[in-house]
Amino acid sequence: MPPPGVCLSIIEARHKQEGHGSISNPESFFNQDYQQLKQYCLIRGVRYIDEIFPPDRNSIGEGLLSPSDLANVVWLRPAKIAPNPSFVLDGVSRFDFGQGILGNCWFLASIGALTFQNHVLEQVVPLEQTFDEDYCGLFHFRFWRFGRWVDVVIDDKLPTVHGRLIFVHSKDPNEFWPALLEKAYAKYEKKSTLFLRHKLVLHYLWGIQNNFTSACVRVCGSYSDMNAGTPAEALVDFTGGVHMSIRLSDPPPNLWELMYRAGEYRSLMSCGTPQGETSANSVLPNGLVQGHAYAVTGVKQMKSRGKLVNLVRLWNPWGKVEWNGDWSDQSSLWKTVSAEDREMCLSVGDDGEFWMTMEDLCKFYIDLDICCMSPDFLDGISSSIWKTTMYEGRWVAGTTAGGCMNNRDSFWTNPQYRVRIHGQYSEKGGGKNMFVSVLQKPDKRNRRLVQNLHIGFSVFEVTEQHKAERGKFPASFFRTHAPVAQTKTYMNAREVMEFFMLKPGEYLIVPSTFNPNETASFVLIINSKAETHGYENSGDRKHEPVEELKQVKTAQEDENKKQFFRQYSDKYEEVDAERLQGLLNENILKGDLKSGGFSIDACRSMVALMDTSITGKLNGDEFVRLWKKVFTYKDIFFCTDVSRTGTLSLRELRNAFTASGMTVGDDMLNLLALRYGASSGHITLESFISLILRFDCMKKIFQQLSDGKALSLQESEWMYISMYT
Repeated sequence: MPPPGVCLSIIEARHKQEGHGSISNPESFFNQDYQQLKQYCLIRGVRYIDEIFPPDRNSIGEGLLSPSDLANVVWLRPAKIAPNPSFVLDGVSRFDFGQGILGNCWFLASIGALTFQNHVLEQVVPLEQTFDEDYCGLFHFRFWRFGRWVDVVIDDKLPTVHGRLIFVHSKDPNEFWPALLEKAYAKYEKKSTLFLRHKLVLHYLWGIQNNFTSACVRVCGSYSDMNAGTPAEALVDFTGGVHMSIRLSDPPPNLWELMYRAGEYRSLMSCGTPQGETSANSVLPNGLVQGHAYAVTGVKQMKSRGKLVNLVRLWNPWGKVEWNGDWSDQSSLWKTVSAEDREMCLSVGDDGEFWMTMEDLCKFYIDLDICCMSPDFLDGISSSIWKTTMYEGRWVAGTTAGGCMNNRDSFWTNPQYRVRIHGQYSEKGGGKNMFVSVLQKPDKRNRRLVQNLHIGFSVFEVTEQHKAERGKFPASFFRTHAPVAQTKTYMNAREVMEFFMLKPGEYLIVPSTFNPNETASFVLIINSKAETHGYENSGDRKHEPVEELKQVKTAQEDENKKQFFRQYSDKYEEVDAERLQGLLNENILKGDLKSGGFSIDACRSMVALMDTSITGKLNGDEFVRLWKKVFTYKDIFFCTDVSRTGTLSLRELRNAFTASGMTVGDDMLNLLALRYGASSGHITLESFISLILRFDCMKKIFQQLSDGKALSLQESEWMYISMYT
């Protein structure tokens, strides 16, 4: 049986610590191992066909082609398209390819930027692939996704109409690296491996014998999912690097210096024009295309008429249609620069590439994205050593989705990350030593289904009187402390970021959605020029003053419980799960239960937890111990049910744990809410008692393990049965 999803998450975290998911050891996408598949095909002398991303209309997607055009699509291998197919011909260049009918200029603009940085290109596109030696119709590419590099395998069947590629195509019909890269990204970018994995586990558990391939097809992406996007997504997926987005309507005063440094540090850059009145990519009189992405392919400072002018070179992924204003190919301004500069920079031809001033860039474009493998470009100081740390988190409605600071009573429930900054304070390098970003991870498997939430973050200084405190900071802290840094606004974007200075000290970083109770996963990335140490901050704080209940034990009470027990026990003075169910629902907790009482499975689990004699039944002493726990947890339940609904909200659940003398972090609380909560997110009395009994059992077992005591085989089996039955 496959391990539970939680176990898979733990396994993945350990694999990551061991180097799995690095660029030198990427994860196999959908567990498709390139080398194993290649050996399989070569040994059997077959051409590879990818069953997960098959050459059929499902991989084209919906809404991209009319039914009649879709019927004319034929998937062909390169040898059937061109007489002498090659993966790469005469090196890789932005002029190798042009856009097809797919509206993915954002992706192709990013590829154009990628062609300038060979060291980045080679880690995304393994250039040793060929159509000659050991060819079997199998290719692979690597992409970065939220902290992990993945290796994506595809077959080389490409969609054509009348023998011509319908999507990205090379200028030389014999070159195929752009079309194959596009196909790999279409497969990779739009799905969720977690969704597939859980779907296949459910198929296994439910005994559904559907064809494996059909299950995979339904969760993969398609070309149509690439029909809209932003260059920033692809730039980050190509590099796994530091991403900075700049609004050109309000550029920083050092924009030119930043762009120049980015070029020196071999960054990838792109920009976009504003959308017109319609979604069509209309060509303006100045030659620019509305709602279109461009690659930044160069920056150059020249002297013209005795003055320095800052020029930016841009490339249209259409491979044609250019800017016709100042410093365009035909501009007379080129006559005002030196012959050397003109020879170096001017290339007249309708190839989609042109120059313009930085001022015109800010006037006619809306945003600039810079992505670099290293954050060193941020300040350009060679002696600076930037460090990057990454944390994965999740906002969950009712537990850790507190919304922005407008929500004073719930903001504190958001994930909190405590960071200590060491070193000396310095204003050198523009006075900024921290670059922090938050990326939201889509839960939907297809891009067209993804709706980004408005996200942001705030940074608070942990002042001297609070440094000794541990665990999650309460609402009172945020009522009396203003942020020392924060995102300027909450944006419905994949990523938000800020660049700022923090003096040495301790800080709390709180990522949040704008509205409370919005569920999403995220990645917090902290780039720091100073030495930093950080950790996720949920833990052992008593978040609200909840008094722990104290039970007064008397021997007479225990004897009364045993007398009651004997009335319902069998001749051996034991009860099984069925009799326990009747006792709890019809006698002990009658009138307190809101949802039909304890199920037989819940009672079987209780027997497994309390049955120290391992008979499958409870004797008198075991029953009395269970009764005491049930009544204790019932009292805690009603004490913390301040809303008087007869259920616990997830925030009340946190307080109930505190009253029980237990502590849980945010991740565990979210997990328990998913396992034991109703669809409304509330916990019934039955669910709470079942949950707390199991949690208390596991707490004692892990305490034993932490004390260095090994579990016997019998104890291990008992632990598994008690937790998963």
